Amino acid sequence: MTEEFRPEYKKKSIRSFVIRAGRMTDGQKKAFERYWPVYGLSLFSGPIEPREAFGREAPLVLEIGFGMGDSLRTMAEQETDKDFIGIEVHPPGVGRLIHTAGEAGVTNLKVYMADATDVLSDCIADNSLTRLQIYFPDPWHKKKHNKRRIVQPEFVQHILRKLKPGGVLHLATDWENYAEHMKEVMDAAEGYSNTQADGGYSPRPDYRPITKFEKRGERLGHGVWDLVYAKR
Repeated sequence: MTEEFRPEYKKKSIRSFVIRAGRMTDGQKKAFERYWPVYGLSLFSGPIEPREAFGREAPLVLEIGFGMGDSLRTMAEQETDKDFIGIEVHPPGVGRLIHTAGEAGVTNLKVYMADATDVLSDCIADNSLTRLQIYFPDPWHKKKHNKRRIVQPEFVQHILRKLKPGGVLHLATDWENYAEHMKEVMDAAEGYSNTQADGGYSPRPDYRPITKFEKRGERLGHGVWDLVYAKR
């Protein structure tokens, strides 16, 4: 991986991701040259001013870990009344997203290739997000690696500060054990309320597209669990 395509982050002892040096296609490399100036944001530029970045005032949605970006681009195309910020550390996914978004003419999307905790701390204002979504994060399924899971008590309190009152944190996973862990963390988290009256898992909201990965899992009989919690 060349230096110019490396994610940005500040040094810390435990990260929720590893840098996987996936091979960049020529198309993805060209996407950085052509579209990063349009969509890219830098951790080291400090707090983002959404009105300046998007040229308007609109509800702000942030997604952590968008993978190859297809579902995030689809949401930006379908929810044109909202502005979207995506955070991802893997350059091939970032390259694919900005390429497909650029080719589709998407204008309500910005991207960080950086550590999510750092972006939340340094770039996102408190009480600014209408929705924060984390879909299919790395489950770190080995017990010795559970501490690397991104959904942890301290992290969801960090997110809470960034949400507007009534804003929602939407989590989704296809690992039942991680779903149980997420629910345990969220049920214990101060300042949040489960949007389901029965306190259970949520049906998939219409705004979350079904990914190819998810469809494949459904065919194999794998479950998917959504959790939607609102800031009180």
